[in-house]
Amino acid sequence: MQKISVTQALSFIKSGHHIASALGAAEAQSFLSQLHTIDARDITLTTCLSLRSYPFMDAQYAHIFNNESIFMTGPARAMQDTGNACYIPGHLQHCATKRLQHIKPNIYVGAASMPDKHGYVSLSVSNTYERRMIDAADIVILEINPHYPRTFGDVELHVNDADYFIEADYPVPELPDAPVGELDAIIGAHIAGYINDGDCLQLGIGAIPNAVADALMNKRNLGIHTEMLGNGLVKLLRAGVATNKRKTLHPGKTVATFALGTHEVYEYIHDNPSVLLFDANYVNDPYTIAQNDDQVSINTTLEIDLTGQCCSESIGARQYSGSGGQADTAIGAQRARGGRSFIALYSTAMIKNEKGERERVSKIVPMLKQGATVTLSRNDVDFVVTEYGVAALRGTSLAERVQRLIAIAHPDYRKQLSEGGAHRV
Repeated sequence: MQKISVTQALSFIKSGHHIASALGAAEAQSFLSQLHTIDARDITLTTCLSLRSYPFMDAQYAHIFNNESIFMTGPARAMQDTGNACYIPGHLQHCATKRLQHIKPNIYVGAASMPDKHGYVSLSVSNTYERRMIDAADIVILEINPHYPRTFGDVELHVNDADYFIEADYPVPELPDAPVGELDAIIGAHIAGYINDGDCLQLGIGAIPNAVADALMNKRNLGIHTEMLGNGLVKLLRAGVATNKRKTLHPGKTVATFALGTHEVYEYIHDNPSVLLFDANYVNDPYTIAQNDDQVSINTTLEIDLTGQCCSESIGARQYSGSGGQADTAIGAQRARGGRSFIALYSTAMIKNEKGERERVSKIVPMLKQGATVTLSRNDVDFVVTEYGVAALRGTSLAERVQRLIAIAHPDYRKQLSEGGAHRV
């Protein structure tokens, strides 16, 4: 294996190059921290779920770098204002295959575990698209780091299959455990009432998914097949609530495509053969998901209209996050024998109006905001949950949907929604 410095790694970058960066906590921080120092122009980066800001993201470098993101976070959103960050639409299951049909990376860079005695490193906390990018890249650079967990699945890579290695020593980035509030707990309890012993779970990010996990502590033998393995699911595993014993696909194993959370998450997955991280093209394929009997998908949304259209990634026309695997997991769960899909949201939100004043608005609306992105179509919505209850939409007509969604809206907005809903049927 050939070890090089960050400076040497940066010297490989030429004007017009495309650099593929690993997802989330697997970003190569040493490389990206110095990327702004290169003497090149017209550099395209493919990123996803960036957790920190780097100097190359500053407005002064906007003429050099174009950040194209599979899932927008705060750092990428800030770059939108300078015009050098843009979202890549798509379902998570296809994020590598479709991207590679469009553009191939000159350089792949990402974090990895230290080599083991057999000469293998692990891609550690993510294999959402990383292995496919590695196979397609002209140059593969891995930052090997003793703090990164050694994981299993299809994340193992022999040192001869990478071109260069940078020795790194930074901690794995953590995603703080989102605190569970009163409304989260109510929504979590609503959803938990629909979860049975032995069900197989997919949970997203945030306080509501954490509340669901808290509400499931009295269940038994739950399974896990999820895109992200985070804090809530690891708590269920540590408590013995999730055992994976009843899974019909990969029984006894927790299956995910990436891990992101607190140190406890990384500690749990390190050298743990019961946790498998596979390519998102496999994990998030609805046909794969459907092989798990009683699969349950639990996601959140920003806004939903009275016909069931979910906007989960934009605020009006402004891109806020991404489609991720919401449609993948919702459709896959509903295809499974005994499967169910839940979309959760608070009934209201506080926003700034045109005068700059904060006001409360309903998140269940007659029509989505102008320019809003439909992340999950009304054809694919199953259960919708707020603090006011659960609306079962599977197989319902538009008229039934309007009434059921109004029934779980905030009481202050139900009359207004009834008037607006008359135009949706």
